[in-house]
Amino acid sequence: MTTKPLKRKNALRDTVGDKVFYAINGFFLALVALIILYPLYFIIIAAISDPDAVLAGEVVLAPVRITFDGFAKIMQRSDVWRGYLNTIIYTALTVVLSLIVTIPAGWALSRKTLPGKKLFMIYFIIPMFFGGGLIPFYNVMSSLGLINTMWAVILPSILSVWNLFMTKTFFESSIPNGLIEAAKIDGAGQFRIFASVVIPLSKAVIAVMALYYAVGQWNSYFNAMIFLQDERMYPLQLVLKEILIASESTVGGSGETILQQYRLANQLKYVSVIVSSLPVLCLYPFVQKYFAQGVMIGSLKE
Repeated sequence: MTTKPLKRKNALRDTVGDKVFYAINGFFLALVALIILYPLYFIIIAAISDPDAVLAGEVVLAPVRITFDGFAKIMQRSDVWRGYLNTIIYTALTVVLSLIVTIPAGWALSRKTLPGKKLFMIYFIIPMFFGGGLIPFYNVMSSLGLINTMWAVILPSILSVWNLFMTKTFFESSIPNGLIEAAKIDGAGQFRIFASVVIPLSKAVIAVMALYYAVGQWNSYFNAMIFLQDERMYPLQLVLKEILIASESTVGGSGETILQQYRLANQLKYVSVIVSSLPVLCLYPFVQKYFAQGVMIGSLKE
């Protein structure tokens, strides 16, 4: 004969201390969310508000005298659309080449049987802390004949050591050795194991790596500014930078012209943030379901 265990009436009830703790946590989380979200919200409302209202500090919680002149001025420029196309090409090629390099390299480094594994690890770690500098970097790119080509923008971005190590850790913690041994018993070679076993189980980290590389290349402008001389090859970020510099130029203008240019530059500053960030924001929901899983699993090791 069995007896049912007695249930404590207050076992699942929160104590007063718990409620206070939750309230404090909720307050601080709301405060952090406000600190993060308000600047983004302000950029949106400032981009569609009258520039004079923004400069006067009237735009705080809602747009004032809504206008889309800034968006119209940006979208009417052919160099912006050309910059969009260039950035899409650079980003797409960077993501594809980066995944081709990072995923196999991460898998190789995760294997204990890799000959010279420690030497490879040291080889990849050193560039994380030491760099040759801009002038040697430029000399290398020049000696390779990559100046003023799209490869000067793409090739330096196809491997991030941090992403490589994150991928390596993901494989170490997420791919059971039993599956690998079973595949070997069935006669599968290393390439077959990687293609048929590893890749299907690695969608999370592949999606995260694709997002990291895509965002990094989409927001990048420094390499293009250093290595590209033809304005027709400029990525979007560099095009928007040139537009802002041109709109802020006050050389040889009257007082009214200077004021108009300042108003235009102030509005374009907010509009350019939205124009350059919108594609990435649209991409994120498609990989969001893999994002947390890929980051958390790849950051832990049993």
